Amino acid sequence: MVWKITVSLLLRVLSSDCTISVPWGLLRLREFGPHSRPTESESAFKQESQQPNECGFLPIPSFPSESGFSSDIKYCDVFLNIHIEDIFARDKIPIVVGGTNYYIEALLWKVLVNAKPQEMDTEKVIDRKVELEKEDGHVLHKRLSQVDPERAAKLHPHDKRKVARSLQVFEETGISHSEFLHRQQAEEGGGPLGGPLKFPNPCILWLHTDQTVLDERLDKRVDDMLAAGLLDELRDFHRRYNQKKVAENSQDYQRGIFQSIGFKEFHEYLITEGKCTPETSNQLLKKGIEALKQVTKRYARKQNRWVKNRFLSRPGPSVPPVYGLEVSDVSKWEESVLEPALEIVRSFIQGHQPAAAPVKMPCNETENKRSYHMCDLCDRIIIGDREWAAHRKSKSHLHQLKKRRKLDSDAVATIESQSISPDRDKELKEKGSPGQNDEELKSSV
Repeated sequence: MVWKITVSLLLRVLSSDCTISVPWGLLRLREFGPHSRPTESESAFKQESQQPNECGFLPIPSFPSESGFSSDIKYCDVFLNIHIEDIFARDKIPIVVGGTNYYIEALLWKVLVNAKPQEMDTEKVIDRKVELEKEDGHVLHKRLSQVDPERAAKLHPHDKRKVARSLQVFEETGISHSEFLHRQQAEEGGGPLGGPLKFPNPCILWLHTDQTVLDERLDKRVDDMLAAGLLDELRDFHRRYNQKKVAENSQDYQRGIFQSIGFKEFHEYLITEGKCTPETSNQLLKKGIEALKQVTKRYARKQNRWVKNRFLSRPGPSVPPVYGLEVSDVSKWEESVLEPALEIVRSFIQGHQPAAAPVKMPCNETENKRSYHMCDLCDRIIIGDREWAAHRKSKSHLHQLKKRRKLDSDAVATIESQSISPDRDKELKEKGSPGQNDEELKSSV
């Protein structure tokens, strides 16, 4: 299996008839065949390369009601896997393109918990996690600690989605989420982050760039989206699906499509458009555009950290090689990206090691990313060794530490001043040993 970014990059060499496209927010299977419809860019590539096949998107299927799963999980874990197996059966190479890191991980490794529910009432099963998320996070976490203390110790009470998911697994199966994860890790080829690879010998090509260049491209991407009519789309979507919710004060930007980047950033602009001065509306628009650019760049950094943590430094035996391709200078695309990528893929197809070395990052086997720490000074729960180390160096923690030391210093000074006061000495002589009382006071402090 070859994982890559650009469809036209490798097709000339692979002559593959199936490409799985994974955009940022969704997994899609792009299949090359006589009955599929090409996109504009793919039609141009077809004319250039004179490939006999066309390409198009396969529709998202519907799943039987008794499955008890939302379509996105099933789509990744069942639908795409079925088509990948079909591609392999025809001696072709599936090419996955893009996108959403969690789906890519779920497609590569056995990490999903496919727990079948005890009840077949689909609406009840699908809505259960949503209903749980409506409850207080600390209440959910306390309930999880009673049925699955191991899992609860690895999750923050504020991480309501994961806490609710673990509770859902237990309620629907009677088996703790931790037990499911232990079973995955115990399989041959499994590791600390989950089960073994689903498909042998995957080749992963990671297109990366200098952060400054990436930031500039992301800013330009937002500008291009605005020029292409983003605001008209936002207004139309707000009018159809959001305006009523805002009026009823029932809007929730943490669920479904409303949490997507590119909509909630313009909330103030959309709800006040036509109700305020043009100057104010223009300021809110600029504020929304700037917020969209910032959150887009923040998300890109998060994706890069995820690649480094979950791919490049992933612990365990089932870690495929990841080959980095530098794309900062597009004028050097041929020599920096295309030619190295083709050589890597040719080597994989021919069954020998590519000349290019895969990207390597040191893996800290002793680091526990799910360790539980309680900071009494800040009254905060911290999950993970790295997060705990960062918290102890944070300004807020150091500020609390400084306050505590000052209080302790003042308390000790008070003790010492009381111990040398003549009236205090007389009082202590009547009650007992001064040293003894001093020690008791210091101990209480």
